[in-house]
Amino acid sequence: QYSLIKDVVSSLKRHRMHEQQFTHHPLLVLSNFGLQQIHIKLMASMFQNMFPSINVHKVNLNSIKRCLLITYDAETQLLDFRHYSVKVVPVGVSKGLKKLLQEKFPNMSRLEDISELL
Repeated sequence: QYSLIKDVVSSLKRHRMHEQQFTHHPLLVLSNFGLQQIHIKLMASMFQNMFPSINVHKVNLNSIKRCLLITYDAETQLLDFRHYSVKVVPVGVSKGLKKLLQEKFPNMSRLEDISELL
């Protein structure tokens, strides 16, 4: 079973798809591949070798734009394949500062000073 990209995009209220998402490889997440059967290990190894490994201590968070989640269901012996878009946003800052950090310039016509925004 699968869905076409045009069906997925048409069902979304706000879709975020741009070419920059595909310049870097996705973050690969494998779930339920810890079983000791040889064909499960082979599948996990195949998926891991499809994408370069990520050094978590040196990775730039802004370069991770996508996440690929592959889940194995042992009962049905099926794989669930999900592909997510990831967006890094600042947390714990004021609304005005968040806009500046995201390079969105707020309307400052009603303000007298930048300190009022911050």
